[in-house]
Parts: sequence; structure tokens; C-alpha cells
Amino acid sequence: MGKGMGVVLGLVVGLAPLGAYGLDTVVFRRQDQEHTVIGRILVTAQDGGLLLLGRDGVLWAIQPTEQMKTVQDDRPFSPLSREEMASQLLRVLPGGFQVHETANYLVFYNTSKPYAQWCGALLERLFSGFLNYWQRRGLAVAKPEFPLVAIVFAERKSYEEFSRPELGEAAPSIVAYYSLMTNRMTMYDLTGLEQFASAGATGARLGASQINQLLARPEAERTVATIIHEATHQMAFNCGLHQRLSDCPLWVSEGIAIYFETPDLTSTKGWRSIGAINRPRLAQFYTYLKNRPPDSLRSLIEKDDRFRHPQTGLDAYAEAWALTYFLLKQRPKEYVKYLQQISRKKPLVWDSPQRRLQEFQSTFGQDLHALDTEFLRFMTKLQ
Repeated sequence: MGKGMGVVLGLVVGLAPLGAYGLDTVVFRRQDQEHTVIGRILVTAQDGGLLLLGRDGVLWAIQPTEQMKTVQDDRPFSPLSREEMASQLLRVLPGGFQVHETANYLVFYNTSKPYAQWCGALLERLFSGFLNYWQRRGLAVAKPEFPLVAIVFAERKSYEEFSRPELGEAAPSIVAYYSLMTNRMTMYDLTGLEQFASAGATGARLGASQINQLLARPEAERTVATIIHEATHQMAFNCGLHQRLSDCPLWVSEGIAIYFETPDLTSTKGWRSIGAINRPRLAQFYTYLKNRPPDSLRSLIEKDDRFRHPQTGLDAYAEAWALTYFLLKQRPKEYVKYLQQISRKKPLVWDSPQRRLQEFQSTFGQDLHALDTEFLRFMTKLQ
């Protein structure tokens, strides 16, 4: 999640939010190519760097040395229409892509239409479940400003080639991802994986119901969960739970994505598995408990470092899910209050570890040791 953020680092120092409602046209040159982007300037830096939101939902971090001209006027910002967005993205995708439209999504695909329809139906059911879940808990969830975009490649190889500029050498090991910069989710047809293709099953030969049966098999669960995980990130950043490029703690964003990732492929409506125990994450958390340091909860809250290192990443994700699960089950009102506070954070403004801890304790109590004891007691009783 959140690939392609390195270019924005030059904007971090001395940021000040700008007005959000005018229409801004920025002309800039990058890698010997001139770009003109019409959108909304979200942030400016003291050195003149800009964070610009395009009418297609793409974020552009534009350095002062790249800028050629900026024109501002009073016309209100408005997203591209679905037709305009589809036309624009089809021009930059490889040849052969088509668009499958649903109520909230534009699914761009060069695989079979039944697989695109299966993806669209899966995403819409998750979207409905996501909104209903938070609304029932008193959290106002916004309608996405932009159509949600999912790109589905027929083959893993073409997906890797397309994704390498964002994912780098990690592309072969990532099934799907949501990009904070483009606001798009990208994946490939899972029925082309070896364990399914070896049985003669491919998306080109299967209908939507057959695809659902195939991917509901136990051996496919974790792969499907990855798609759901990334789709949840996209929903959270588009429905107001988090702001893109804000200092949303990773334990919050990843914990929510894991909380929702348990697949529900048994129903054609709703999403009954939201909040179910995530067995692989629970098993990882139990393994971590054997050597869990006393300051584990504090370090999870204060910094994101543990998520970024291979040696500690799996344990950090497991603990993020466990803490999210515990708080939503035992402290739901406080969690919603905390989430509302996180949702108001501005892009590219980073909190200190002390500030993060203070915000957490102001909601859940000053005695972190007592909360940790309650947390561990609850989690160790799960079956």
C-alpha cells in the first residue's frame, strides 16, 4: 500500500495548506517531458514545491525546479466524469483494455469479461459492507469524490511490467496493490495462477459463478484476501477514514485493512465476514507473544518502523490487526472517536512519536500498561 511516495519527500519541510476550492493549472517539466495538470493545489512548501490533486484523483508532487507556470482561477474544482476518466486512462494503459462499470467502480481489464464482472461484484459487496459497518458505529463515511479505479491484467507478467515503476523489484511478489499517488488499485487475474491453470481452469474459460467457486477454495483464500486488503485501503482513503499522504499511523490503516480482509465468497449480497477472527494473523500474533518485548504496544503506536523491516514486518501487521480487533470489540466508541481524529490530519504533516502517543492516550487512557494487560488478556482467550 502507498507505493510511489518517495518523490514527495522534498515537500515535507515547511508545509502550509492552501485553499482547497479554486481550480489550479500547473505546467511543469519532468524527465524532458512537459505536463499540464488541472486540479486543486492541496499543499505548498516554503521552497515553492506543490502537492497537486488532479481532476482524475492522481496526486502530483511537483518540485520548484520542475515548475514552468501556475494559473489559478475561481472556477470550482470538479472531478472528471466517469466517461472522461475512462477515456483518459485507456490512453495510458497497454492496448486491449476495456472498462466494466459498476455503481462505484471503473474496472479496467484485458482479461475475460466474466472475471472483470466477478471483480466488480466482489468490490461492490465489500464497499457496501464497509460503509454499513462504519455507519452502524456512528462514523460518518463520505461518498468517494472520484470513481474508484481497479486495473486488472490478464497475466501476471504484464502486471509486473506495468507495476515495476511503482513497485520496483518487489513487483513479482505482490499480488495486488493500492497506490496513494494514483488512487488506483492494480492486480491480475488470479485464475491464471499455476495451481488453477494446471487444472485447466483459466478466466478465459470460466463464468462468474465458476470463478467464485474456484477462488473460494481454501488454498486461494489468502490470495483473495490480498485483493480485499488493498481494496479496503482504497475505500478508507476515499471515504474519509484517512487522508492520502497524511500521518495516519500504519497500525491504524493496516489494522483496518486486515480487519476487513477475511473473504466472504459464499454470498451474492453483503459481506458477513467483517470482523471475523483472522486466523493467519492470530497465529502469527501468538507466535510473536513468545518473545514480545514489554514496549511493543508503545512502539507500534509511536512509529511505523516495524512495518518497514522484513525481520519485524509480519509481527507488526499481526499486532496491528490484534489491536484493531481488540479495540473494535471492546472499545468501539473510543476507537471511532480516535479514528475521527486521525481522519482530520492534513497531507505531508508528520507528527512526532510523542504526539502520536499523546493522541492515543487521550482517547484510550493514560495508563498504557493497564491497556496492554487488558489487550493481551482478551487476545489470548480467542479461540
